[in-house]
Amino acid sequence: FVEMLAERLEARGLEVDKAFDGEEALEKIKSKDLDVVILDVLMPGKDGIEVLREIKQLKPLTEVIMLTGHATVQTAIDGMKLGAYDYLLKPTETKDLLEKIQGAYRRKYEQEERIRQAEIDRITRTKAW
Repeated sequence: FVEMLAERLEARGLEVDKAFDGEEALEKIKSKDLDVVILDVLMPGKDGIEVLREIKQLKPLTEVIMLTGHATVQTAIDGMKLGAYDYLLKPTETKDLLEKIQGAYRRKYEQEERIRQAEIDRITRTKAW
């Protein structure tokens, strides 16, 4: 599934980095600045909810889209409470996933821009010109 999804996204011009279990995903997240993570709820090792929790601790502005073929309402609620951008059921249409990715990227960019603006405002208020 990971390979197929990566191929579909790369064919549409996205840069993709793959991980095949929760630990590998966390290692990549620690070492790279990723904008959006697509995370399966059921993975070998750590499950997607635990990985989401750790992603949000390590890189709070990284947006996460949860995927699952076994969704329950409670799992979706848990993911959203922990900061997931959104939740999609597998199999998902590429168009739907791309829309979610664009929305997640846009939200990350807007959050970063607000942080930059707040920092500029803080500096200009505290510096004597």
